[in-house]
Amino acid sequence: MEKLVHVEIERGIATVTIDNPPMNVLSVQVTKELGEAFTGIAEDPNVIAVILTGAGNRAFMAGADIKEFPQWVDMSDDEFKTLNMESHRVLNLIDEIPKPTIAMLNGMALGGGCELALTCDIRIAEEHVQIGLPEVKLGLFPGGGGTQRLPRLIGEAKAKELMFSGDPISAEEARQIGLVNQVAPTGEGMGAARSLAEKMAGYSLQALSRIKQAVNEGMEKSFEQAIDHESDLFVDVFNTEDVREGVSAFIEKRTPNFKHQ
Repeated sequence: MEKLVHVEIERGIATVTIDNPPMNVLSVQVTKELGEAFTGIAEDPNVIAVILTGAGNRAFMAGADIKEFPQWVDMSDDEFKTLNMESHRVLNLIDEIPKPTIAMLNGMALGGGCELALTCDIRIAEEHVQIGLPEVKLGLFPGGGGTQRLPRLIGEAKAKELMFSGDPISAEEARQIGLVNQVAPTGEGMGAARSLAEKMAGYSLQALSRIKQAVNEGMEKSFEQAIDHESDLFVDVFNTEDVREGVSAFIEKRTPNFKHQ
């Protein structure tokens, strides 16, 4: 079976490309291979930052593979719940990987494609991109975490508007509401993503991973609990070799050489 997800690693950056033509839809096979790819990346000490994108320029991911839907209708409730939760397991794996992740949207990001992008820490969209959750038009609703991740990112009211209407929005509108971080000219999105990833790859993974942990886990706590959690992580990071190197480099007025330890 031909692989549909490819990983390239260069200078501390893993680039994960979904190549499921023509629209890079989220099939069962793509979901499985994404899980395998991100499991490997999580365990690879040479990877500091990750870029996730789609092959070509038509679609980052145009949604779930609707051709698989008819077989789902005939499943029992328990079977379908198991299938859906396996998809959530992979999406949560990407969301929680202890490394910074960038979704580079080089084409349509609809339905499951939008939900996949939401699992990344940062989203960069090329200017021709359309983003949306059109599931309501099929009598469905976003079942890949969209009802939970989108409101946490852009607020309840705007998230409901996008899901109730099912209409896509432009990259620029997505930037204005905080759904994407940057908009790049068509064809220049990967350059923008790599520039940001290279900057992050020059820092200590010990610090980067704790920033991500503090933010992600703090969002689910009260402010007081989150501050206490941040303090624990701050104490923890001071026990790393990279802190000693970073402080020494600052005092000695040189560029730090982080070992990610």
